[in-house]
Amino acid sequence: MKKPAGWMVWLLPVASGLCFAALWLGIKHLGGVSDWLLPTPWQILEAAAQERSRLLTAAGNTAVGALAGFSLAATSGLLLAMLIGASRVLRAAFYPWLLVLQMTPVIVLTPIIVLWAGPGFPGIVTITWLISFFPIVANTTQGLLSADHNHVGLFRMANASRWQELWHLRVPSAMPYYLAGLRIAATLAPIGAIFGEYMVGNASGGSGGLGFMVYVYNTQIKIPALFATALTSCLLGFIFVAAVSFLNWSVLHKWHDSFDRNDH
Repeated sequence: MKKPAGWMVWLLPVASGLCFAALWLGIKHLGGVSDWLLPTPWQILEAAAQERSRLLTAAGNTAVGALAGFSLAATSGLLLAMLIGASRVLRAAFYPWLLVLQMTPVIVLTPIIVLWAGPGFPGIVTITWLISFFPIVANTTQGLLSADHNHVGLFRMANASRWQELWHLRVPSAMPYYLAGLRIAATLAPIGAIFGEYMVGNASGGSGGLGFMVYVYNTQIKIPALFATALTSCLLGFIFVAAVSFLNWSVLHKWHDSFDRNDH
């Protein structure tokens, strides 16, 4: 497939964004929707400018909780996937229960998290970790099990130990899967932090995260500011994904096929 021209990479998102804004305004004016139900884009931007100090502070607080939970998930997810990938017994014993836990809605576990981890920052980090953890474990485990069978046979012919096979063959082969899991988790971590702030967070010290601001603006019926909070949340998510995408490029671009320029 031919790679799009550089100008198209920038122009097409701008064009689609303008079309979306036009559709937004058309629905608002033709449908007679009031401002408190659906503010205009510039009303949202005006609210973001007016509330920029509070939103930036809240975004910083959310980023700390999201980064803590994401880092914990990235580390524990990799370690658990390595244990599961190294042993069929462990995989058979624990992987089904991981899937069961993944399918349990976090909102059901929230009261338990509050009891065990406590409200505020510990609860926020725990919820963020729980939401970000499973994509990393699932992707990394799949990568560990997807190592080239010819290479696996070569290692076993050389009498390599199980851990040598894991560390020198399966872990490098699973790295693209692990980084793909990190990209998924990077989109979920800010969401998990905001949800955690809304459910178990507080505003100790006079400031809270974006989840707390959602609660404040909702109770005050400041709808443009509520949309501005959503916009800030999206920007925070983009920062997380961009950071992980850069890590993905740094690790893989010199050797992995997904960065082969001839394929574009």
